[in-house]
Amino acid sequence: MKAAIIAALWFAVSSVSGLAATFVYVSNADDGDIGIYTLQPDGSLRPGSHFKAQSQITLMAVRPDKRFLAAAISSKSNEAYSYGIDSHSGALRLLGTGPLAANMTYISFDRAGRFLLGASYGANLVSVNGVGANGQVGEVLQVIPTARNAHSIRVDNTNRFAFAPHLGTDQVFQFLFDEKSGRLTANTPPVLQLRQGTGPRHLVVSADNRFVYVLDELTGTVTTLALDTGTGTLEARGSVSMLLAESKLSPGLPRGADGRPAHDPTNDIWAADLHLTPDGRFLYASERTSSTLGAFRVDRASGQLTFLGSTPTEKQPRGFAIDSTGRFLIVAGEKSDTLASYAIDSETGALKLIGRYPSGKGANWIEIIAFD
Repeated sequence: MKAAIIAALWFAVSSVSGLAATFVYVSNADDGDIGIYTLQPDGSLRPGSHFKAQSQITLMAVRPDKRFLAAAISSKSNEAYSYGIDSHSGALRLLGTGPLAANMTYISFDRAGRFLLGASYGANLVSVNGVGANGQVGEVLQVIPTARNAHSIRVDNTNRFAFAPHLGTDQVFQFLFDEKSGRLTANTPPVLQLRQGTGPRHLVVSADNRFVYVLDELTGTVTTLALDTGTGTLEARGSVSMLLAESKLSPGLPRGADGRPAHDPTNDIWAADLHLTPDGRFLYASERTSSTLGAFRVDRASGQLTFLGSTPTEKQPRGFAIDSTGRFLIVAGEKSDTLASYAIDSETGALKLIGRYPSGKGANWIEIIAFD
């Protein structure tokens, strides 16, 4: 009761005084809810409410205007939940649900927030949903069969191009994106072929839109791709490992549509997520088997990466995020009962643990939203 009163007073003071607030959202797949935390100025987390959703809620995406959050259910229901976000308290309000083309492994908004793009690992496709002015995910507008194990899809910073890594074929599909209709069209060439057995999974785009970085799930490498901003096509410029030289892990194999391995995965490399700091100087990636975060320095002129080191973290870290100031990194572990908050050294990129905080079961995706 006392904690609730203090939280209410804090929210009231924040809204009256105009203090900025930063909220951290964590999807808890096994609990079927979304946990909310307030990121403090020192990087610590203050736990708040949990918002009920549905079992196996995993994927989340925040619309660029920060007013709405979409969450997908990793089950046969193929639904997206749409939430309104209270900018003062961070509270979520369910707006409704909308259909998805398949069981998705990734969702993201276009830069205008009018469309929701999805990638399905099991159904081997990408799709586009409309998004209403009220933030609710609407009907499926387009479904494109692609290749084995589509793992993510994102637009570039101009909202003219979209890219979808495919783990099963080691390809990145290249699309033209029409921001008025939401329609995806194959670019020329339609795919970029990467090195066999790497398993491209997630990608991020540099702030200057010159480079795309792709995390390779099966080899634990990050590949730098140069983006031609005129044509929207990519060119591979080299890969760097996120593993220490003494690592005993070996390249992994693609998993089934249900995410389960067909072999003993004990020593498999199993990379998961990657993010850039807002200033583009450092990139971080998570590896689930070793439960570590790898850090890289980014040469912003050439796009090349230099591996800096590895930090042990929460068990099986699938998702993490960096706040808008680039000072803090928050990570969850699917097999951990805590979240970890780290301070990012602005000169070296080193991670320093600030604290650990209770999480839900199966903590997965993380989104951080800062309000001025």
